Amino acid sequence: MTSPTAFTTLIGVDALRSLQAGPNPPLVLDASFELGNVAAGEAAYATGHVPGSRYVHLDRDLCTEKTGQNGRHPLPDRAAFARTAGALGVTPATQVVALDRNGGMYAARLWWMLRWLGHDAVAVLDGGYKAWVAADGEPSTEPVARLADAAPYPDRPSLVGSIEVDALSRSLGRAMVLDARSAERFRGEKEPIDPVAGRIPGAFNRFHAQNLLPGGLFKPAGVLREELQALLGSRQPGEVIHSCGSGVTACHNLLAMEHAGLAGSLLYPGSWSEWSADPARPIARG
Repeated sequence: MTSPTAFTTLIGVDALRSLQAGPNPPLVLDASFELGNVAAGEAAYATGHVPGSRYVHLDRDLCTEKTGQNGRHPLPDRAAFARTAGALGVTPATQVVALDRNGGMYAARLWWMLRWLGHDAVAVLDGGYKAWVAADGEPSTEPVARLADAAPYPDRPSLVGSIEVDALSRSLGRAMVLDARSAERFRGEKEPIDPVAGRIPGAFNRFHAQNLLPGGLFKPAGVLREELQALLGSRQPGEVIHSCGSGVTACHNLLAMEHAGLAGSLLYPGSWSEWSADPARPIARG
């Protein structure tokens, strides 16, 4: 059972510091990454990170092997990720704080995946590493090793839902697909990453960066709720399916909804990179 004092969506720097000074300091996981340079996040961690934090690599730790048909960042099976989580030091009693240097987009993927394992006490550091440094945090360059003999995270019911491509196809016209990519990519005007431009027919757009204030912090929960509720209209969160390019920034919108009190929406992990890999699937543009 989750502690009533657990952080489950966002955590601020001051709250993180209070936890670090307490008797049960949290496990800090750094998920910094760059799509255009897959070594950049790990290199940034090596030059300076929150003391005691461990590094988590999107491709190595939060994905499985790509087949060309399952998207650019396919989910590993739960047993494999349970082993990764155990080696990182995650136990059912652990408060996890995920961060990155990218506005929370990769930390949100890690947040979602730990909830997918059934771990509720996980939050994204609001403002990420930049906010921690701005608050006079002293970086460390000492890497933190993983736990070689740790047990896998125990099997527990997932706290979040996902949907596979075939089920999504059957849901079109009924569920609301919410696409987290930029407006230009959503409209199919440009596609710098995937071979095919466009969107899933009927999808709506909310660029994930709209969840943030100009300085990089998330908007207040009330503001997020007002904006997202206006987009959802009469739909319930359980009728919303989050998509993006490859199942990463979609988690940012999902986190924003959870923080706003709109829990229960679904993730389409394969997202556009999986959908567009099959030429038989319909594509919308414009």
